[in-house]
Amino acid sequence: MKNREFTFTMIKPTAIRFGKLVPILDEINHAGFAVIAMKMTRLSKAQAEKFYAIHKERPFFEELVSFMSSGPVLAAVLQKENAVQEFRKLIGNTNPQSAEEGTIRKKFAISIQENAIHGSDSDQNALIETNFFFNQFEIFSNNESFL
Repeated sequence: MKNREFTFTMIKPTAIRFGKLVPILDEINHAGFAVIAMKMTRLSKAQAEKFYAIHKERPFFEELVSFMSSGPVLAAVLQKENAVQEFRKLIGNTNPQSAEEGTIRKKFAISIQENAIHGSDSDQNALIETNFFFNQFEIFSNNESFL
């Protein structure tokens, strides 16, 4: 599968805690994304630190790790042409106050940190993040090869 045809997403603990999982998945479905892998899981502190290692030097890192390991998350791989760009448009700005009307973060986020959903910001990161959560046997695509 070409990188531009898939992206990674993760619905965050607060969105799940407040019953927003199904409405968010409905938004993703209506936007034309195919779910080719999905799992509910809970990140340990060490896993959250590894996943967000790129932010290790930022002042919000510890708070982010604590939040992301505070409850279950739903990790998914989505397929669509120009998936990363299209998904970034669908979820909106990281800050829900700055997000466009109709985006997932505008509708469901509580704050910048508790912004309901993660979406890969590049094709390269989509692959890295997908490989963090899934192995090749867990991804079901119409294409012959994924990873």
